[in-house]
Amino acid sequence: MAVNIVVPEMGESIVDARIARWLKQPGDAVSAGEPLVELETDKVDVEVSAPQNGVLESIAHAAGTDVKIGEVLGTIGAGSGVAAAAPATAAPEKSASKTNGRDVAATPSARKAAREANVELASVKAEGPRVTKADVDKSAAAPAVQAAPAPSSVPATAKAPAPAPRPGPVAPPPVRPAGSRQDERVRMSKRRATIAKRLVEAQQTAAMLTTFNEVDMSAVMALRERQKESFKTKYGIGLGLTSFFVKAAIAALREFPRLNAEIQGDEMVLKHYYDIGVAVGAPEGLVVPVLRDADALSFAAIESTIRDFARKANDGTLTLEDIKGGTFSIT
Repeated sequence: MAVNIVVPEMGESIVDARIARWLKQPGDAVSAGEPLVELETDKVDVEVSAPQNGVLESIAHAAGTDVKIGEVLGTIGAGSGVAAAAPATAAPEKSASKTNGRDVAATPSARKAAREANVELASVKAEGPRVTKADVDKSAAAPAVQAAPAPSSVPATAKAPAPAPRPGPVAPPPVRPAGSRQDERVRMSKRRATIAKRLVEAQQTAAMLTTFNEVDMSAVMALRERQKESFKTKYGIGLGLTSFFVKAAIAALREFPRLNAEIQGDEMVLKHYYDIGVAVGAPEGLVVPVLRDADALSFAAIESTIRDFARKANDGTLTLEDIKGGTFSIT
């Protein structure tokens, strides 16, 4: 007789979950207590284990599906099942939960982090009884070192090997092709969607706090002082500070692309272009015209465009096209 696999109770405030991935497939043999499927909720990630020995007969909902508490995920039937084996020509999965026939005890978030970072779970050193996401992140951040076999003997005149070079900074992502403007939609996890919802609610109901950080601008000021005369002679416009801020913001957005995004429903829309809004004072108040494809603009082009925006703001001639659609703003 088949036994149902159901979404378990996970606390009074959790009413639904999202299937992150199935750890077993129909026809696979399972043991009582063995993890079958990983679920994401807005608070925790959980594993649902097999209620008995047998064979995973069916899967009712695929990965990515939202399910309610108590809903049937699949069924387990009697039998010995088949050993799940990859074809001989298939490449081994980097984040497999088993290595050399041994189960790797890891949390669902650790497995997810290992898949994303392409880290072998068996190589991660756990600080506790199970590998955690923090353990995976620490392992992924550590530089890879390939051990060499030690020589049987070292001549007395041999020199000690030179120390390995320090790993350099991470290479920046490739510059996008000219004229390329692409959006990427990424479905948010249950937890991230809840965080986004709560942040919007907080903006509507709570007093907001602004923090300030001081930055040493002496190097920028010195560079500007050295270049301002030749810059104005060559381009016919002064070298201000805003162009430096725009360039710095774009560099940061390339490193942290989720800041160059917006939320639509339960999806993040990542902008793979940089339309930077720059606050400009106008008689009627502050306006934020947009520098289109700012990453492709030179310092001179940025300064010239901002000057034109300031003139249009004072004249009252800014258009809707000038102020709409920014992906990030500087004020």
